[in-house]
Formats: sequence, C-alpha cells, structure tokens
Amino acid sequence: MRLNSLFIAALLATTASATAQEAPAGFAAADLPEMRVVGDIDPTLRKAQAIVNGDVITDTDIDQRVNLVVAANGGKISDEERPRLRLQVLRNLIDEKLQIQEAASNDIRISDAEVDQAFNRVAQNFKRSPAAFEAYLRQNGSSPTAIKAQIKGELAWSRVLRRKVEPLVNVGDDEVQAVIAKLNAAKGKDEYHVGEIFLSATPETEDRVMNDANRIVGQIRGGASFVAYARQFSEASTAGLGGDLGWVRAEQLNDAVAPVVTTLSSGSPATSISDPIRVPGGIAIMALIGKRQVLSADPSEAILSLKQISLPLPPDTTEQDARVKLKAFQDATQSMGGCGRAEEVAKTLGAEVAINDAIKLKDLPPALQQIIGGLSIGQATPAFGSSRDGLRVLVLCGRDDSAAQAKLPSFDEIYSQMNDERVNMRARRYLRDLRRDAIVDYR
Repeated sequence: MRLNSLFIAALLATTASATAQEAPAGFAAADLPEMRVVGDIDPTLRKAQAIVNGDVITDTDIDQRVNLVVAANGGKISDEERPRLRLQVLRNLIDEKLQIQEAASNDIRISDAEVDQAFNRVAQNFKRSPAAFEAYLRQNGSSPTAIKAQIKGELAWSRVLRRKVEPLVNVGDDEVQAVIAKLNAAKGKDEYHVGEIFLSATPETEDRVMNDANRIVGQIRGGASFVAYARQFSEASTAGLGGDLGWVRAEQLNDAVAPVVTTLSSGSPATSISDPIRVPGGIAIMALIGKRQVLSADPSEAILSLKQISLPLPPDTTEQDARVKLKAFQDATQSMGGCGRAEEVAKTLGAEVAINDAIKLKDLPPALQQIIGGLSIGQATPAFGSSRDGLRVLVLCGRDDSAAQAKLPSFDEIYSQMNDERVNMRARRYLRDLRRDAIVDYR
C-alpha cells in the first residue's frame, strides 16, 4: 500500500476554516476540548452522536472533520449542504472506528510514535514545524487530534489488509507480462489521468444516491474541491488519495465510464467533471486531470528555456499612461525577432531581462501553459501583469521534449498496481461485512 502518498494526498486536501473557541484565562487551549453548548447542557461534556460497538463518536469529532472539508472548499458550503456533509462525515467516522476495532481484534496496535511521525511529515509538507502546525489547526477550528485519529485509522486498516487480505491475493507473472504487452501495443494512443468518486447504491437506494451525486457535482462545478469531496464521500479505494486513479487507458475503465471520460476536457470544472454515471454497485463521478499519449512524450514535462522581459510601472502611473506603455511594450516585444534581441529591445524600453533555462511547462500557471505550449522558438507571449507587478512577456528560447518521454512502467510497478487493485476490491467487501455486523447506537 502507498501509505506516504495516501497520508499526504488525504491531508493536503483538508485545511480548516472555523475558529476554535477561546480558552478561559489560565488554561492552555490544547488542554480543553472544543464545546458546543445547547440549552442547559453542561459545557464540560461532549455530546455523543453515535456509539460504535461501544466506542463513542462525539459532536466535536464530527465538527472538526466538517471544518476540514469546509475550509478545503474555501468556505463554499451552503447551509443546505452542511447537514448532508455532517452525515457523510459521521459515516466516515463510523467506518474509521470499525477499522481500528478490527485491527485491535487482530492484535494490531498503532503506537503514538508512528502516528506522530506521520503527523510531522504532514506538518513539513505545510512548511511548518509540528508545533506551528498544531497551532494552525486549532486556530482554524480543527485540532491535531482530528488528523491524528485519521492517520491512526488509515495505518491500522492498512496493516489489517496487509495481514488478512494481501496473502489471499495473487497476481501472476503472466498477467503482468500481458499488461506490458498491451502497453507496448497501445503506444501513441490516448491515456487519461482521472479522479473518481464512487457512491455505493442498491436498487432501493439508487434514487437517493443519485440525488446526492448530483449535489456533489454541482458543488464541485461551483468551485468546491474534488479532492476534498472524494476524501470524505467516495467509497472507492482511491478515497485516501483524494480520488486519484492515476493514468489509465479507456479500455482499463468500466464500460459505462470510459465513453464519458474520453469526452471530458481538463482546464475547468465545467468541462472536466462528469455528470453522475450509473455503474455496477453504485454511482460514479469522474474528473479528467490530464491527457497524454501512451509511452509518448508528455508535453507538460517539456523543459523550456525562457527569457522574461519585465517593465516596472511607477506607483503614480495613470490608467491612460499605463495603456500607452502597454501598447509600446507589446509592439516592441512581439516584433523583436527572437531571443537574441531580447536584451536590446529591453534596453530601449527601460526594461529588465531575466533568464530561466530549466523550467518545466507544467510548472507555469495554467493560462501561460496554454499560450507557451503553442509558441514556436523565438516567439513571445502577449504582455501580462498589473500596476503593482509591472508588465512582462516571456520569450521561448528553447524547448527540450526528450525529458518528457514517458517510460514504460517496470514489472514491479505494474505488479504493485494490480495487487493493490485486488486488495482494495477485497477491502471494500471486508468493510461492508464489518458494517453489517456492527452495533451502532445513534443518539
């Protein structure tokens, strides 16, 4: 199982937005649970929302997880959507309890040191020290406890699968060789980087689940995070990775999904997110992240040599003066005749030149990727910038596509992927059985 990737993808998709309550004078905020007081309830108690085989899930547990999703979506969660989100978070927490309980029943223990190590890696990814990251979470309405509980659940479940499920899964060498042969035969064909959200459904629940799926699609197309929704709502094995299914060919996808994915176009939520799709066992929502050709050069990996010509604007520049400067700047840079004259043209304009000989196309802002991807050597982008940043153009001086050549996955990489897919399929059945046998008391 790809644990490090799982934790980073799962937790990068979540930040928090609600502000934690202030602690009374003389007490550290870290030592006090967050409270939601209703009526005459004792504010030192947390209300149980569900008891799973004897383990309690409180309203605070739910609130802190909900805050993570709300923040990941920039606060774009409607009042109507919030109760549904709480319900889904509660379902996730119930699954988490079941997974930890199953691990304990198999004498699997996750030490605090292991959880802390994973938490520290996440803090580093946020470019914060562990202490600063803890303060950041509390400030934004969540807590280290919420994320550490999630880490512990995922570690425990992964270890259960490694012990109880993986030994029952077998991938033959001939199967791996068959995949390698298909990849070689498919060289030059389209390949898609896709994300997925899967919601299980029965004939009795399909209408309700379809309505939920439509609401999720509407939220994502409205600017919400696909990764955050996949993490909290999806029942696919890729949920921990924010729904990322990786690079696949159309023939590797479900027959109901493949024709839809091939019609999507990346770039905007309106065109890259599918409508809900009926698939065996439930409803799927697909996202197109990228597209390339199998074992062919990936244009986004091209190494570029660029010159940047920048012209600062004085703070007192009027709009009329800015328009005049923009036209002169645009005319000069569009007709300069290649990179060799960049310094000469810049000097006449009072501009500066900077050089970057090793920048990947995919590292540029999306709008510039599209523009520069269509330029020939020596051509310049249209002028861009602002009154604060000044005017700029980028001149394409060279492009190396050799580094963009996609490599055939190794035998071990293909074996690992196939093994993970089969383990995850069995894992879904395993969790379904745990849910069926669980005693859950809702309060």
